[in-house]
Amino acid sequence: MKRFYYLSDNIKLTEKISERLHASGINDWHFHVLSKDEAGLRTHHIHSANYFQLYDVVHSGERGALAGIVVGIIAAIATLIFQPFGDTLGIGLLALIIAVITMFGAWVGGLLGISTENYKIAQFHGDIERGNYLLMIDIQPQQEKKLRKLMRENFSNAKLMGEDTTFTNPFKPSKHLLGH
Repeated sequence: MKRFYYLSDNIKLTEKISERLHASGINDWHFHVLSKDEAGLRTHHIHSANYFQLYDVVHSGERGALAGIVVGIIAAIATLIFQPFGDTLGIGLLALIIAVITMFGAWVGGLLGISTENYKIAQFHGDIERGNYLLMIDIQPQQEKKLRKLMRENFSNAKLMGEDTTFTNPFKPSKHLLGH
């Protein structure tokens, strides 16, 4: 799926956009708003961003898992070389060593991600702190023209800030949005 990022400068405009998107078939699963005014979003029945969109849990967890698998492979090789458990070491134990260290890396990465702003929205931090509303709209690629037309014709004062995929990529740098 593609994700489009728009900025709105007021809650009324954001509410109108939300209503119009819902009327055009985009449901709450594919439309989220990030704002420091959470109470205002609830009052206006606007679907706010979830923890996976706010924090870097998934991205950091993926990075931790990658680091864990590298360390796990090194530990498995060291176990083969030094044979601390004797020479009857099976492939199952080596796989277990790699799996446990990989899962530990993912867990540590996820824990670190809880305390970190999501790498995809970090560049909008200043806009959100200034009171703007970040709209994240997820659509299928074939819906792109329809969304662009709807936003251009009805909400030209909502600024398109960029587009991206909804998937995380542990190798992708932080600033990678198109159009921003």
